[in-house]
Formats: sequence, C-alpha cells, structure tokens
Amino acid sequence: MKRDSTCMEDERVDQRTCLICGDRATGLHYGIISCEGCKGFFKRSICNKRVYRCSRDKNCVMSRKQRNRCQYCRLLKCLQMGMNRKAIREDGMPGGRNKSIGPVQISEEEIERIMSGQEFEGEANMSWSNNGDSDHSSPGNGVSESNQPSPVSTPSSSRSVELNGFAALRDQYLGTPVSTHYQYLPHLFSYSAHSALVPPQTRSLDPQSHSLITQLVCAEDLEPLGTPMLIEDGYKVTQAELFALLCRLADELLFRQIAWIKKLPFFCELSIKDYTCLLSSTWQELILLSSLTVYSKQIFGDLADVTSKYSPSDDELHRFSEEGMEVMERLIYLFRKFSQLKVSNEEYACMKAINFLNQDIRGLTNASQLEQLNKRYWYVCQDFTEYKYPHQPNRFPDLMMCLPEIRYIAGKMVNVPLEQLPLLFKAVLHSCKTSVSKE
Repeated sequence: MKRDSTCMEDERVDQRTCLICGDRATGLHYGIISCEGCKGFFKRSICNKRVYRCSRDKNCVMSRKQRNRCQYCRLLKCLQMGMNRKAIREDGMPGGRNKSIGPVQISEEEIERIMSGQEFEGEANMSWSNNGDSDHSSPGNGVSESNQPSPVSTPSSSRSVELNGFAALRDQYLGTPVSTHYQYLPHLFSYSAHSALVPPQTRSLDPQSHSLITQLVCAEDLEPLGTPMLIEDGYKVTQAELFALLCRLADELLFRQIAWIKKLPFFCELSIKDYTCLLSSTWQELILLSSLTVYSKQIFGDLADVTSKYSPSDDELHRFSEEGMEVMERLIYLFRKFSQLKVSNEEYACMKAINFLNQDIRGLTNASQLEQLNKRYWYVCQDFTEYKYPHQPNRFPDLMMCLPEIRYIAGKMVNVPLEQLPLLFKAVLHSCKTSVSKE
C-alpha cells in the first residue's frame, strides 16, 4: 500500500512543468520548479556573467521549442519567476547544495542591473577587494563551475532529496511537520497547468498558520476610512480641491500603516531603525495594496464619485505624461486582477506582511532576520490558500505575483508630477468603476 502511495506521489511530481519554458520539470532548481535545460542555462548565464541582447521587444515567447531563440528573454523570465542567484554560489561549496535557499522577489531595477551586466561589475569589484573570496571563478578563467560535469543521480532519488529538503525548510519556519501531500506543493511557483487535474485533498489548516494569520488580521484597522468623500450633486470639483482630498486620504492611510506596524506580532523582534527603513521604502506599496483590497469600496466607489465631478482642462490633458499613462494602465490591470481574485482579509494581511518584510531594502541592520520572517509568512499564506481554496491550485502564486506589480507601480508613481495626480486618479477610478458596472 505504501509503494502504491509513493507511485501516485511520483506521478504528481512528474506532471509538473518548468515555469520557464513549460518542459517537463525535474525538481526544485535554484528556488523554483524547472527543467534541466533551464537549470543549466541559468547557471551558465550567472556563473559566466553573460549579457544578452533581444532583437525584438523583450517579450519573446518561452516554450520548449522556442526557448533557445532568445537568451535574453529566457534569462529575464528566470529572474522574474524567482530563480535565486545565491543558490548557484552555494552549489559550488563543499558538501552539496544548501536546501534552505528558496525563491527571491527581485525588483525591476535589480533585474535591469543583472540583464545589463551592471550587477556583475559591482560584484567583481567587491570580489577583487576581498582577498579571502576565492571560491568563485573570474571571467578570465579558462574553466568555470558551469563546465564541470554534474554528479550522476537517478530522477527519483534527486526528486526525493529536493522535496525532503524543502519540507524541512517549511518545517523550520512554521515549526510543524509537513503532511505527505503538502510536500508536493513545495513552493511559491511550484504549480503547473496540470495541477488542476489532480483532485484536491481535504485537510485542516495548520494550527501555527491559523495563529499567525489571526495575529496579523487583529493588527489591521478594517474600519471604514474617516476622510469625507461625499460631494453634493451638481458641485464641480476643482483640481486644487481634489488634490487636497487626495492628500488628506493619503495622510489617513499612512497613519493607519504606522499604527499597524506597532501591532505586528513581530514588532519587538526588529529594531526601530529597521522599521523606519522598511516603512519609508514600502509605505506607498502598503497604501496601494490596502486601497485595492480592504478599502476598495470607498476608493473605487466614494472617491470615484468625487473624481467624476472634476473636469480637467485641455492643458492638463495635453500635459499628461507617459509615466502617468503607464501607471494608469497598470493600475487598471491590477484592479481587475484583485477583483477577480476577491482577496480575503486573511490573504491581504499575509500579502501586506510579506511585502513589508523586504530584506532587499538598503540600510537594514538585520536583513537575514527579515528574510526569515518573510519566508515564514509566505508559507503561512500558502498554507491558508490551499486550505481555504482547495479547488484553486494557482491562487497562491497569483496572489504573490501581484506584489512585484504593486512595487513597480508604486515606484513609477514617484515620477508622476504632483499636478497630474488628480487627472490620473480620475482616469483610473472612472475606468475601474465602469468595468465593474459592466460585469
């Protein structure tokens, strides 16, 4: 009976597809489920510090047959899906791989630095100044790690090591054992198009996950916003009045984020300096996330009614920037995505904590501790979504993929001139409200 169960589990793993090209995946490589081809390509590209060029629009289709046509887009997708460069460094160390290294959330700016080669130049300078760092081969060496033959192992034994390593990692952050079926949902991006073919198994929510989620939800202020957003019929709102309202609304939302931080279950674990650094870097993202979820009815309802009473001048329309157009298009897309997902308060609380605990922000005093906390809530959120929505196997990666988009939009909004914000909000809220009314 045990052998039959193992065979069924192996079949479920064999059904997984590479998240880069769609080929048959062989396991968890550098943090994500991928095939041997993309695993080797990513390793060679990073170890040899390759800089590629795309002859098209940097959006080439990645499939098993077309993956070799554009190396630039292939590496770009590896990074976007979360392949971890640190895992490659660990591969070269004695004793085998470090199974504790998982996926990474990389900013658009860092991806651009890697694709252009700037990141490699910075690392080379650091390596040159550190005489003790001799484990990595330089570009001038005739032999690099990527050219060394890989140890021979059977697919079944390799897969077992990969999954058991991840199960131990998940156990480390949640402090509870992993059920057998959970081991085969090992990670943020480990779902494939075939996963829907596997019937979901009924299970209970991990007690530790339930406790952590409850603490996060209790830290949230879910009361309606207090900023007045009701305008008399027939009243015409000016640009200055709408801008003042947006400022008051931003003040209230920011104040709620500060109060939220003080109620977090891990508040006493981090320094005030790190909290200040995190808040100053993520406050726009936190406000955007809360506006798309728990405060969406007021933002896309009451505030949309106010902006509808504002008529921009021809000069304002003419001066609307390309940055504003891009932000508008991405915000509308993100609104539709969140409307489709219908994010629960529990998922929102987890997403907010994950986004806030960004260990890649500069100036932090304890980035490693932040990384541990970040991973803890990743697994908590995954545990909850799989328990609450067993018939939506792609729900968790869909939720997590919204976070890089939120970060990108928040970063782009900084470049939008302040005087264009009233028009931007009018356009976004009008489009979003119209799309909802049509459904």
